[in-house]
Amino acid sequence: MKKEHFQYPSNDHATQIHAIRWVPDGKVRAVLQISHGMVEFIDRYDAFAVYLAEKGILVTGNDHLGHGQSVRSEEHYGFFAEQDGNKTLLQDIHRLRTITQKNYPDVPYFLLGHSMGSFLARQYLCLHGEGLAGAVIMGTGYQPRAMVRFGMALTTLLARIRGWDHRSGLVDGMAFGSYNRRFGKPQGKEWLSRNEENVRTYQAEKWCNFRFTLNGYYNLFYSIYTLSFPEYLERMPKDLPVLFASGSDDPVGQFGKGVQKVYEQFRSLGMQKVTCRLYPDDRHEILNEVDRETVCADILAWMEEVLRERQR
Repeated sequence: MKKEHFQYPSNDHATQIHAIRWVPDGKVRAVLQISHGMVEFIDRYDAFAVYLAEKGILVTGNDHLGHGQSVRSEEHYGFFAEQDGNKTLLQDIHRLRTITQKNYPDVPYFLLGHSMGSFLARQYLCLHGEGLAGAVIMGTGYQPRAMVRFGMALTTLLARIRGWDHRSGLVDGMAFGSYNRRFGKPQGKEWLSRNEENVRTYQAEKWCNFRFTLNGYYNLFYSIYTLSFPEYLERMPKDLPVLFASGSDDPVGQFGKGVQKVYEQFRSLGMQKVTCRLYPDDRHEILNEVDRETVCADILAWMEEVLRERQR
């Protein structure tokens, strides 16, 4: 297995996007592109990517703008783009797919999105879903349209006063303030995982210790807002296999209720091949949980089944 770091230009026309590919030693049977979550970076998926690469699946992914190594300076952490930040992230995801498919043009192509990346992945299915072999929607959630519209209005108002690069404790508290109530201290990170080692590692990582700017929050809220419109969601290919995978104790997914709601939404739109798995007692980062071996094996088994179906 080879692990390759590379860069490509972002659609913000100012930043080089950092990306990684994990390439199997033998034949590449499939490709999985990962869209990572908020306040993290693509190399956190190394163990999962190595596991899949050893099974013949090439894994690739990029640090989103404002994350990891896809920044122009320290001040740009948590900031997407001056204009159309949400659109720019989606374009960066698509550019990586285009780059990868040039090298592997006839290989089945999967997309996985986690947390913030799951909302981006759900948008991506509406914009560029054709040609994908399947999608894994992980650690996702559901928010009412009125709530995210309020978030967009609040960030816009605050930006008029403080600027789009301002980091607001008010907005941060509104977004995450209730997540840890069930697990410990209100400001803690135990909601991420019941795996204490994973929580400690996350808290010690410099690329996981910044607050989103108003620009970042506005574009996150906008991403979720677009997903509240059935006419937008109707663009998804109805025969696309989709796997929802989340922890039953994940506050982002409203402890399973939000995930189930999105799953039922997909089904009501006529999506024909949708599966939902909630892992008992798991929290937000199921790829880093105490039962991560089971989670990884389940995702691989689902992909294998999709590949078998394509050959029938």
